[in-house]
Parts: sequence; C-alpha cells; structure tokens
Amino acid sequence: MRCHRLLPILALILGSTVAAASAQAAAAVASPAAAGPWTMEHDASPAFAPDGDTVVFARGLGSTRRLVVAHRRNGTWSAAQPVPFSNRWMDLEPAMAPDGSWLVFVSNRPASGAGQPLDGRWGGQAYPGRGGNLWRVERTGTGWGTPVRLPDTVNASTSTFSPALAGDGTIYFMRADPASGAFRLWRSRRVHGRYQVAQAVALGSSGTVSDYDPAVAPDQSFIVFSSDRAPASPDGDHLYIAFATPGGWSTPRDLGVAGNEARLGADHRTLYFDAPDRRIHRLSLAAWLPGRAAH
Repeated sequence: MRCHRLLPILALILGSTVAAASAQAAAAVASPAAAGPWTMEHDASPAFAPDGDTVVFARGLGSTRRLVVAHRRNGTWSAAQPVPFSNRWMDLEPAMAPDGSWLVFVSNRPASGAGQPLDGRWGGQAYPGRGGNLWRVERTGTGWGTPVRLPDTVNASTSTFSPALAGDGTIYFMRADPASGAFRLWRSRRVHGRYQVAQAVALGSSGTVSDYDPAVAPDQSFIVFSSDRAPASPDGDHLYIAFATPGGWSTPRDLGVAGNEARLGADHRTLYFDAPDRRIHRLSLAAWLPGRAAH
C-alpha cells in the first residue's frame, strides 16, 4: 500500500498526528470548502436524506469519532447533535439509503454489542481497537432504531469500511486484501432481503493499488472512488469516476482533485469529500454527467 493511502486512514481512524498533503498544494486543484453544519476539522462523510435538509456525518478523530446529525430549516442549518446510538464505540463513514429510510455506518463495536472493540489489519500492520464492520440502523418517525450488524457475507473481516448504498439495496464497501494489505472495493447485492456473497468491483487496478471510499449513483450508473493508482500526485490520492457499461465498469477517469470519504449530495450530481485540508469540500459532477438526468 502506498503512503498516500495510509495518511487519511491513519489520521481519521487511528487519530494520529500524521499530516496529509498540505492544504496549499490541494488548493490548486480542489473545489472550495462546502458550506454546511460541518464546522470542525476532521468532520467527514456527509450522508444526506433525500430532501437534502437532514445530514448525518462523522465528527472526531480516532476512537473519539461519533456520528452527529443536523437539520436545515428555512435555509439555516442547526448545530450538529449526537445521534443516540453513537455514544460509546468508534462510529464513522455513514451512508444513507437513497429513500432515506435507513443508514449504514462503520463501527468498531463487537458483533454482540458487548466486549472489546474490533481490531483491524491492513497494510501489513495490526491496529488494536481500530477495526470496523458495517451496521444498519432504521430511521423512524421519532428518530432512530437499534443498530444491527450486517451479515458475514458483507462483514467477512474486521477491516470492512466505507459503505455506499444503491437504490435496490446493493451495498458497496471497501475491505483490506489479506494478501497484499491493499484496499479493494466490493459489492453485495440484496436479494429477497438477504445480502449475497460479496464480489470484487473490477476497476482495472493491479494487486498493489488501493481503491477505496466508494460513492455510487442510486441506479448504479456510475461510481466515484479514491485511489492511489498511477500517476501518483503530490497532493494526495485522487478521486476517480467510472461508468456502468454492458461489459462492466468503464476505465476510471481522474476527476482532478485529491480527496477521500466521498458522498453524493441529495441531487446525486454534487460530490462531497474530505480534502487534504481536513475539511469537507464539494465538486459538481455536471461536466462528467452530460445528458444524465438526476435520479
């Protein structure tokens, strides 16, 4: 695994003081910081409800990361408040179902809900207490349900991170390859309410390249992800876009900006991502989606 990928992982999951590429280098290529309720350094992964007026995102660093929620009324965002189910374990990387009825997030909580936090392993190293599995929680009329761990067809290891949800319930995510330590993107289809055995997402990368942090269109017509594939950039790993074709995914195209933890906005044409300055930025995908209607 290349050092570019280790920087955001170490900074956000481990809570170390490792620095990402300088904000000055990123300013030449990244869009301006996005306006919103994310007011703190390291706020990340905004997951929007369909109306765009409710957003859940991660706040904190390392083991202190928790999920918070904010609401927009009359054009003004409320201050972010903790969600009730995220008050003990390291919770991060929320993803909202396109219809807004449920949320998937990463947590180091044990499968039983009691005991020691999960340990992680990637890049040939072990990270005690910094593992992750994917959990689902329903949105209810009065708030939130009780989180439920997704099955082992998805959570096949304790280094499973960064979910993205399609309209039919298919879930995309990243998982560390046990052989190389690099991250790969995976997809598990939901059939008759059950998640199927996950399949690797073929994006034309070699065994030494890390592809990670997917954001997928509700109709799965395109996917955006981060990668350390060549050519390496001094401002950090770049965001790429690929399109669904009858023969599989198209060759990924560099969006020209460095970032990770990408999420689509409520219009499914605006990308929100964590930039090297550790702030949430936004990028319109309109130029990349000519003739594609919002879904």
